[in-house]
Amino acid sequence: MKVRDIIQAIERRAPLRFQEDWDNSGLQVGFLDDEVNKVLVCLDVTEIVVQEAAMLGCEMIVSHHPLIFKALNQVSDATYQQRCVVKALGKGIAIYSAHTSLDNAPGGVNHKIAELIGLQNLKWLQPRDEESGSGLIGELDVPEHDSDFLHRIQSVFGVECLRHSECIGRQIKTIALCGGSGGFLMRDAVKQGADCFITGEFHYHDYFENDGMLLAELGHYQSEQYTIDLVAELLSQSFPDLEVEKTSINTNPIRNDSR
Repeated sequence: MKVRDIIQAIERRAPLRFQEDWDNSGLQVGFLDDEVNKVLVCLDVTEIVVQEAAMLGCEMIVSHHPLIFKALNQVSDATYQQRCVVKALGKGIAIYSAHTSLDNAPGGVNHKIAELIGLQNLKWLQPRDEESGSGLIGELDVPEHDSDFLHRIQSVFGVECLRHSECIGRQIKTIALCGGSGGFLMRDAVKQGADCFITGEFHYHDYFENDGMLLAELGHYQSEQYTIDLVAELLSQSFPDLEVEKTSINTNPIRNDSR
């Protein structure tokens, strides 16, 4: 396989036209005609992840979050992004990121979250066109008490400290969700009658403006961590002979303890 083959497989599921205007999904580092036998899949590209890819003999990294959001003014060692680019080029490692292109795709990041929660009858929370959209809304087969539901998703997503609005004994059946920073969809969730809105992170004032809807804040990393499984599965199905490794490194930069 070549880098371009890997990219084509990803973009059949998550074409770049699905991404938000502010995003930078796509090829970050490397050359389209370079050969690839082994790929490392991760959420974030860090220096340690690039080192891991080199140690494993991977010629390509596929991440969810883009390494490069803004243009680099230089390629040196001034920032971690620059150091990652230099190290990746030096090791012959290409880097590709499928960010909001995969968030907004059918069967993408938000569908993976909905699958883990157990939602049915899924619809886009904010449709972009007939093919894609931002966030999802769906239903549980059986309603759950709000506190029971929070305990369940805390366990499913491995959240050490789940931030949420007040539990008032409501029944939870209709659930809106968005991986990452989904607070911008809260009005859509309210309008569509969601009992609960789940995302990676809210703003403080969102908790005052929820119109009685339960808010649950998983953490940005925790909400999107299973994207690694999603991408690894996509690549393995597309290329049975390709070696696909999942990163062993937890790149979440946020800690919930004082140690």
